[in-house]
Order: sequence, then C-alpha cells, then structure tokens
Amino acid sequence: MVRRSGPTRTWLYRLAAIVGAVALLATPSPATAIASARATATTATTTTTATAPTLTQVPSFGTNPGALNMYAYLPTTLAAKPPLVLALHGCTQSANDYYTSSGWPKYADLYGFALVFPEQPSGSGLTSKCFDWGDTANDTRGKGQALSVFQMVQYAEAHYNADPSRIYITGLSAGGGMTADLLAAYPDVFAAGSIDSGPPAQCTTAGITDSACTSTNTNSKTPKQWGDLVRAQAPATSAGPYAGPWPRVQIWNGASDYLVKPVALDESRDQWTNVWGIAQTPSSSATLTGNTTENVYNDPSGKPAVETFSIPGMGHGLAVHPGSALDNCGATGAYFLDYICSTYYSMKFFGLDNQSPTPPSLPAPTGLKVTGTTDTSASLSWTAVPNAASYNVYRAGAKTNTTPLTSTTFTDTGLTPGTAYAYTVAAVDPTGATGTRSAPVTATTTGTSTPPPPLPNCYTTDNVSQNLAGRSYFIYGGDSYAIGSNQDMGKYSSTTISSLQQTSPGYWIVVPHC
Repeated sequence: MVRRSGPTRTWLYRLAAIVGAVALLATPSPATAIASARATATTATTTTTATAPTLTQVPSFGTNPGALNMYAYLPTTLAAKPPLVLALHGCTQSANDYYTSSGWPKYADLYGFALVFPEQPSGSGLTSKCFDWGDTANDTRGKGQALSVFQMVQYAEAHYNADPSRIYITGLSAGGGMTADLLAAYPDVFAAGSIDSGPPAQCTTAGITDSACTSTNTNSKTPKQWGDLVRAQAPATSAGPYAGPWPRVQIWNGASDYLVKPVALDESRDQWTNVWGIAQTPSSSATLTGNTTENVYNDPSGKPAVETFSIPGMGHGLAVHPGSALDNCGATGAYFLDYICSTYYSMKFFGLDNQSPTPPSLPAPTGLKVTGTTDTSASLSWTAVPNAASYNVYRAGAKTNTTPLTSTTFTDTGLTPGTAYAYTVAAVDPTGATGTRSAPVTATTTGTSTPPPPLPNCYTTDNVSQNLAGRSYFIYGGDSYAIGSNQDMGKYSSTTISSLQQTSPGYWIVVPHC
C-alpha cells in the first residue's frame, strides 16, 4: 500500500516508475559528501604530519564528453608502475558509496594498485545517476561516457604511472552494464573485467529503461548473436576486424535477483565464451562461501577466460562479506549484501594478489616546505636526493608537474584562493623509476574562498517532514522517493535526513546538501 500526496495521476506515474524498474537500482541513500583530499589548515604554515590516503576528486582529466566525475584512491603502498582498477557504482549511488562499501580499498592497500571510481553526477538528466549503458551516444567507443572513462585511464597512466597492460574494470548494476559495454568497446585497453548484477554487453540500444535486458529479460539470443554484439564494437585494425586479445571476464549474479534476472549471467557467459571461441561447458566448478557456485571456462592454454558466480538466495546487489580475514571485505547496506566477498575473487581473477608493490629505488626527499603562497599559487622547496635525475611533485596524490623537474623548487599555479592543498614530492632515478614519496606538507593560499551559492528551492530535513511538505512519497515499511525524479531517499523515518532540490514544478531531485 502506498501513501499518496497529490492527484491520482501523479501517484500512478510514481508507481509506474517503480514497478517498471526505470533504472538498475543500487542504493537508496542520497549521495554522500565526497571526502576531500585537500588537507585543512588554520594558518598558511607547513606541517609534516602524515595523512592517510583518501578518496580524491580529480577536477580535470580530459574533454570529458560524458560529463562524469573522476575520483581516485592511491594507497601509501602504491607500486612504482601500479595496475589500475576502475570501479563503477550503481544507480543512485556515488563514488564514495562504492569506495566505502565494495571492499576495493582493502586490496589496494595490500597489493599497491591504483583505484579510480567514475561517478555519474546528480542532475545529469539520466535516471537516478545511472551510467548510460543502453545508448550508443554514451556506451560505444570514442563517445560520451565511454570516452570519459577511457580518458580517466589515460589520466591514470600519465599521472599515476599506471601499467597500460594491467588495466581492469568492474561495476555493479548499471555500472555493470557499462562495464560490459566498455569491455566490448575497448578490448585493447582492459585486460579483464568483472560484471556484477548487470546486463550483457550491448544488450539494447533503446536505453536503460529496456526491461527486456533487466527485470523481464526477454532479449534471448544465441551465443553467436551475443558474441557478434561484442565483435561489432571492437576497434577495426589495418589488417581487418579486431581479432584479439580479448579481455577475460568474470560475471556475478544473485539467483534471486529481481531487477537483473539471473538469466543475464547465462547470457553474458554465452557472449564472452563465444568471443573467446570456447565451449559453454565449464572446465571446472566449485562451491564457495554462501553456497556460491563458481564455474570456470578455460581458454585453450588452460587459463580461465570466463568465470561465473551464482549466489543462491541473493537479490540485486554487490556481494560483500565483512570481516578481517583476507577473503572478507566490504560493508553491508542497501544493495551491498552479505554473502561472499566478490571483490576478493575479482581481485584474484585480475591477478592483483600475484605481486608486491615494487620497492622504490630512491629514498623520500626530506626538508619539504612551503616557501610562499599567493591567492593562486604555492611555492615549495626540498633537499636534494643523491643520484636523483629529476623530481615529481604531487598535489592531493596526483602528479602536478607536466615535465621532469631538475631543481629542488617548484611553484604550483592556478589554485583557488583561501584553500588548503596537500603536497608530497618524490625523486626519480636515471632509469625513470620513482622513489618513495616524502611526508606531506600543507600550503594554504591567501585570500578568501568563495562559498558556493545556496541552491534555490532546496530543503534539508528528515524524510517524514519531506513527505508532509509534499516533496516526496513513501511505501509503507520501506523507503521515501522524491516526487518527479523518483530518486530513492532512504528509509521513511524521522531519523533519515535528506536534501531535495526543486528543478521544475512538481519535480524534485536528491542532492548532497543544500
């Protein structure tokens, strides 16, 4: 039973939006504030207090035709030439949600690889912050969101020294659908990928509302037809159609998934085994934690090319399994479900546990200090490192200098007034290997930062009050939803706080804050 606010036709619109599963849902909580990598300071002085790595937004990473946000996590153990994993959230989620609950930072800390979390921002025009896996303008090579994600890879290779031969991608729900499409569109970029509760690659061109790929799954095809969809996306070569190498693919689905039907696992298996030219009969099977059934499909050399994981009793979401053991990970919550740590098995499938972070060849520079600041710049100096050929300066974990620095001073420009920035520096040896990064210092530019103007027609309050004010509706015993956008706001209760902004008459969206 649904409590209604407004005319009956409005109620029917809302109900149709929910029942039709307009998007692949992921988590009902409103977007949370992203942790800033800029260290705070009360004065324009220096500090050498070490700070733990955190999720950091990269403000500019290319032309970004898909208008996505880029966030990165670089562990203190980052290898000299680290592998890179891109992790795509589901609908209504944020990069921070996936960073917090998926478990990926645990393994990045252990094995020294870099993480990038693409984010579909709110107010983008797409339903519930979903990656647009069903539109050729966004999910094909060189276009829209697909190109934006590729530009994140390019940025990571240039700024984090990411290994181009060890680029991996994973995603949940709509993020899983985009993962599948990117594996098809960029097989020359991604070595492997993991599709979690998402549809097969190029399942539709009718948009993400096409239930034939999700809640009803009537889009049946032969293995060859599924494989042809991938082959049609791959880049042509001077010798003709792309013939490989193809990415290795892992597929996860809950056996009780109600938004992406379990048959999607079989379809993705048929698709990628056909692309690889191998049989749809598993080479081996095993029963794992949570009675999860693992099937492995080996390539002709005996190496797993495709793996599937079916989890009995699990609905729609990412499988996590909190705890302290190596194969425990993540945090439970809406659409983060406690069955098995899928991230652990994806990490192993990518081969990320078969490495140790490469020991840096040079020690960390000492004596890093801020020598001056202006409204828009910060100047640094440090003590020379013996045998160093050059130096790299990092702001909030990302390399700032575009050319090698041969001196022990640097001025960073184009900064925001009245803002704190964290810097480290590392020496580079004659072979190009980067040494250990220094302890951080904080520089605070002069002037006063301009706070963003308050959002018009925006209200932050508990979900009960939002409903009583006519900005949302709810399902008894369940969650609240914004009128117009139908975005999930979390539990209908007086303790769940959300922010809603009106963008047009009768249309409200969830925002991080007002």
